[in-house]
Amino acid sequence: MAIPAESFFLDPNYEGTLQQQIQQLVTEGVLSGRLKPGERMPSSRKLAAHLGVSRITVTLAYTELVANDYLSARGRSGYFVSDTAPSLPEFDTGTRKGTESVDWSRAIGQRFSGYESLARPPDWRSYRYPFIYGQADAGLFDHQNWRLCALKALGQRDFDAMTADYYERDDEKLIEFITRHILPRRGIAARPEEVLLTLGAQNALWLTAQVLLTQRRKAAIENPCYPGLRDILEQTRCKLLPVDVDAQGMPPERLEPGIDVVFTTASHHCPTNATMPVERRRDLLARARRDGFIVVEDDYEFEMSFAGAPSPALKSLDGDGSVVYIGSFSKSVFPGLRLGYLVGSQAFIREARALRALVVRHPPGHIQRTVAYFLSLGHFDAQIRRMRTAYARRRAVMDEAIGDNGLTPAGRETFGGSSFWMLAPEGVNTSDLALRLRDKGVLIEPGRAFFGPGEENHSYYRLAYSSIPEERIPQGIGLIAQAMGAMP
Repeated sequence: MAIPAESFFLDPNYEGTLQQQIQQLVTEGVLSGRLKPGERMPSSRKLAAHLGVSRITVTLAYTELVANDYLSARGRSGYFVSDTAPSLPEFDTGTRKGTESVDWSRAIGQRFSGYESLARPPDWRSYRYPFIYGQADAGLFDHQNWRLCALKALGQRDFDAMTADYYERDDEKLIEFITRHILPRRGIAARPEEVLLTLGAQNALWLTAQVLLTQRRKAAIENPCYPGLRDILEQTRCKLLPVDVDAQGMPPERLEPGIDVVFTTASHHCPTNATMPVERRRDLLARARRDGFIVVEDDYEFEMSFAGAPSPALKSLDGDGSVVYIGSFSKSVFPGLRLGYLVGSQAFIREARALRALVVRHPPGHIQRTVAYFLSLGHFDAQIRRMRTAYARRRAVMDEAIGDNGLTPAGRETFGGSSFWMLAPEGVNTSDLALRLRDKGVLIEPGRAFFGPGEENHSYYRLAYSSIPEERIPQGIGLIAQAMGAMP
C-alpha cells in the first residue's frame, strides 16, 4: 500500500518554492517517524494532482530527496522511504513532571529582560502608515545582484571562506574593501589589524563596553540617546552619566571630571539628528587628550547624505588613538544582515577580537564573503544612490506634510538621514498617542525610550520615512495631526 497522497497538504503562506515545500513535507514526515522506512510514496502523478501542482515539480522534489537519501527509487516500482533515511535519535526520558520545580527567580543570577525598547510591533508591515525607523524597503533593495553575490560566495572557489572556522580572523576581502573604500569616505585611515567585524553595531557597542568598562569606571552618554546603548552600559554596572545635548550635539564642557569613556553619535545624533560642529569635535578630542578618556563614536547612517556632504568622522580628527569607531551595514544594505565593524587602536582591537572569539567566534563566513562581493562589484554604491534619491523625495514630501498639518519638528538633520525628531503640543503624551494611532494603521515611535529611566519625558516622537511609500506619507501625517487634535 502506498502512502495516501491526501496525507500531504501545502501551506499557502510558505515562503519558498513549491518544490522546497514538498521536500520539507517529506523530510519532516520521515524525521518525525510518520513515514516509515520501506513505505511506498504516492506516485508523482497522484501527488501532483492532489496538491494542484505540475508533475515535474513533484518529480524534481523526489529526485532531490533521493539524492539526500530520504527516498529511494526502485526501477519501475516508484519511490520508497529509504531504509537508511536520516532519523532523529530516541531517548527514554522517563515520566516528565507536569510542572517545573526550579525557582527561577532565585536561580537567575543576572536579569536581561524588562528593558524599555522602542515600540515596534512584529507585524509592522501590515500597517498602512509605518513611520518606524531602521527597517528596509524591499522596493529599494537589489535582490537580484545580492542573490548573484550569494551564489558566487557559494562556489567552489570560495568554499573555504564559506565553511572554514576563521577562529579570530575575518574575511580578508571584506576587510580590504572596508579599509580601502569605506573608511576613507569618512576620512579614516586604518590598517587591517585595526578593524574587527561584528554582528552589527549593537554587538560592536557591547564588545566595546565589555572591554573598556568595569563597575569602578564612569561612562558619559548623550541624553536623549539610543536606548540599546543605555541597556548595554547598565549591564556593565559602571557609573552612567547622562549629558543633555543641545542643537549641536553633546557639549564637551558639560562632561564631569573623572570620566573614563564617552559615547557619542557626533555626526548624526540619535534621535535628534543634530550634527556636532568640527570645532566642538576638536574640543571633545582635546578634552579626551587632557583627561585621558576614550571616545566611542557610533557613526550610523552616514551613507544617507542626500541633503549635503556629511562632516568628517570624529575618528578622522583623532591623532592620539583615543577614538573607537563603530560602523554598520544595517542601514545601507538591510537590518537583518547584522554585520558591522569596529575601528580602533591595535591594542583595543586585540582585546575585542579575543572577546568576540569567546562569544561568537566570528560572523558567518558566507555572509562576509557575500558582502565583500556586493561591495567590490559596485552593487553597494548603486544601492546607496538609489536609497538617497528615494529618501530625498520622501523627506521633501514629509517636510511639506508636516508644515501643512501644523506639526513641530524638534530637530533638523543637516545632510540627510531617514527620520524627523518631533515635538508634540503641550499636554500630548506621545506614548498614548502611539497607541491610539495603531487603530488607524499608523505607527510612530514615542520618544520616552530615548531618555533615562528617571525621566518621564513623553513630549517627543520620531517619524521615519525609510519604510513607508512616498504616496502614503501625506495622509499618514494628516492622521497623526487629527489624532493629536482629538486628544484631551
